[in-house]
Formats: sequence, structure tokens, C-alpha cells
Amino acid sequence: MRLLIKNGRVICPATGRDAVLDVLVEGGKILKVQPRIKASKARVIDAEGLVVAPGFIDMHVHLREPGQEDKETIETGSRAAAKGGFTTICCMPNTVPPNDNVVLTRFIREKARRATVNVLPIAAVTRGLEGRQLTDMAGLLKAGAVAFSDDGRPVWNSLVMRRALETARLLSALIIDHCQDQRLSDEGVMNEGVRSASLGLRGIPAAAEDIPLARDIILSETSGARLHIAHLSTKGGVRLLREAKKRKVPVTAEVTPHHLFLTDEAVVASDANFKVNPPLRGREDVEALRSAVKEGWIDVIATDHAPHTAQEKGRDFDNAPFGINGLESAVSLMLDRLVNKRTLSLIQLVRMMSTAPADLLGLKNKGALRPGADADLTLLDLESWTVVDVDSFASKSRNSPFHGWKLKGIPVGVLVAGRMAYPFDGRLADREKSS
Repeated sequence: MRLLIKNGRVICPATGRDAVLDVLVEGGKILKVQPRIKASKARVIDAEGLVVAPGFIDMHVHLREPGQEDKETIETGSRAAAKGGFTTICCMPNTVPPNDNVVLTRFIREKARRATVNVLPIAAVTRGLEGRQLTDMAGLLKAGAVAFSDDGRPVWNSLVMRRALETARLLSALIIDHCQDQRLSDEGVMNEGVRSASLGLRGIPAAAEDIPLARDIILSETSGARLHIAHLSTKGGVRLLREAKKRKVPVTAEVTPHHLFLTDEAVVASDANFKVNPPLRGREDVEALRSAVKEGWIDVIATDHAPHTAQEKGRDFDNAPFGINGLESAVSLMLDRLVNKRTLSLIQLVRMMSTAPADLLGLKNKGALRPGADADLTLLDLESWTVVDVDSFASKSRNSPFHGWKLKGIPVGVLVAGRMAYPFDGRLADREKSS
């Protein structure tokens, strides 16, 4: 069936488009992107006043399946993603057991066939996420993995990290690292500073992130392998990233909305929804991250969606798990706090949330609105307001520090392979027509 999206403001960094155009879709692919398309027997959606962008991609989520389905499943996480404006999500391997073998990767790909959005597995770098022995990276790629990470744990052994990068270079694969010196972080639970001291909570120093980040950059430079830094959070890390990019080291980085919009001053000992790893940092760190986003040094916005049960997050701060539920608030946060305040242009945001992750992961038919590309689209209403309400989440979990925030700019529609994935009833408000 043909679908014609008319009169939308098409934003596509890959083609440089920013204009009012129509988009014609058929068979899960984009057929045309041009003004005033006429198509017989097409279902029509009038997107006047809306932004039509290539489908947003979150390259860093935790879906908890297999093993922790009480927190999230592939299906509930994918529904949360669709509601949040994403058409593709990439799930990290720290499941139970971890995704460190071909059987688990195939299991995730099979479950993903019935998911609301595209779900792509990121496989483990090391067996058991233990940082000692490399996985069968070639076999995992063949089984459907799109990248490798031990996220949740760092690859602490430098020799293993070097071998992982060298293997990844031979396979043209991407390594994503969670940079943390676990001995230096010393079981800390929040950023080390005045706030941690006042709360009596053990702190995690910025150096615990900066030291392994510097190591990773050196190994990437010497091996020539592509390296992606997960959830960058420190001003020192921004400096290291900027210097590495100036030297043409093949390193990229992502930042999360919570590290852009919250500081450690927000942490209260009675609310573990503010407990995340890496921790919410100081004001100078947040300012450095925002400047790096604006100047283009940081490549990707990712959520690090980390759902937990209310019982787990209800524990005291020291004993509650790290993690923030991010899929259903990220897009509105970015629109309201950066785009609407002209810190970031809309085309920059679409690049960071669609085109750049597609390029990094080698998703050749995603991240662009051009003929032949997958018909994955995100529709945005820049003028509508929303209030973050955890009780209305499609996710199983509610662990968000943004509950109650009023935000301007919302995702109003998501198409995956030409199929309306959100709103879930198959309609886009009152805009659907027949032709």
C-alpha cells in the first residue's frame, strides 16, 4: 500500500534538505521526496506544520531480555521507543546471560522481528563481560550484531582492549566502550564533589572516566580502529575528545540528555532516580558538554535507557541500581532545552539522533530521506507541549528524574518500514485522508 506524507517540513542532513516537501512511500521504502507529489490510491497524511525527519536511532539502550523481563522486554522497550520518536534502537549486551554468543544474538534478532521498531543487538566484546577473553566477533557480526561493547562494565584490560580494536578494524566493526576505572571509582554512587560530601555519599571522581578514555584514544590511534565513547560526562573527556579529533583519531562520542540537563546538585539521597553511571556531574562538566554538542565535537545523542523496577529504585541511594529510563523523554528534552533555545539547530539535532548513528553503525538504508532508503520516519510537532508523566510510559519501568517537566516539542508519529508504529492505533491525529 502506498503512503503519501504531504506538506511537511522535511529535514534531512544526509541530503541537506530543509524544505516543505512530500514523501511517497511504498513497500517499506521511500519512492520520492519532492514538492506536490500526486499518487493514486495512496493513503495520505497531511503533515502541514510538522517536521518530517529520517527515523531517529538510539544506539544505546538496555532492554533486559533475556533474564530481567520484570524490568523491560524487547517488545515493551520497542513500544517505549516508538512513543519517544525512535524507529531503531540498539540494545546493549548486559542481559542475563550476557549477549556474548551467536545463540543469544540470534535470539534477540528473532524476538525483534515482532517488535514495534527495529531492534538491533550490540554484542559483548569479551566473554561474560569479564574483560578477559574476546568473543567470536566475526561470528557475532554474521549473526546480526551491529557493534561491540561491554557496556555496564569497562574493558579494563588494556591488552584485551588493544586486541579488540585490532580485530574490529579487520572486521570494519565499531567498539563502544564504557570508560571507567573501577578501582578509582571505588564503589562510588555519585559525582565526587561538594554535593557528595554534603550528602555523605561516596563519590566517583571525573578522573575515573578520563583516565581510561585517554587510554582508549591512544589505542584507537595506534590501531587505526574506530572507537565510540559511551555516555561522555566530563569536561576533561571533552578536552581529550576534541584533541583526538583534531589529530584525526577515528574516535566518536555520545552524550545523554540527563548529562546535558542535570547536575549533581539535583541529587537527593532519598531519590535513586538520580543515580546513574557515569554519575550526574558538576556544572562545569555540563557546560563543557553543551558547548561540545553545539560546536559539533560530540557526534550522537543517545539515551542509555536503563529501566529498573520501582522496588529496586526504592532502595536507599547506596544500594539502588544505576540507571535512568530515557526513551520517552529524550526527544522532547532536546527540542525544548536546546533547539527551542537556539543552542542547537534542528538539522544538527536530526544529524545527532539519526544520520550520525546510522553512519557509525553502517546502516546504509537508514538515517536519510532519499529514494530507495528504508521508510523509517519520525514526525515532530515543534509547537505542542507535553508534561513528562512516568505513569503514562509504555516502558515497564518508571525510573525517570524528569517526571513533571513541562517541555515544548513532541514526537507525534513514527513510521517503521512504511508502517505506522506510533500512534499505536495506526492514526496520526486527525490528519489521515484517502486519495
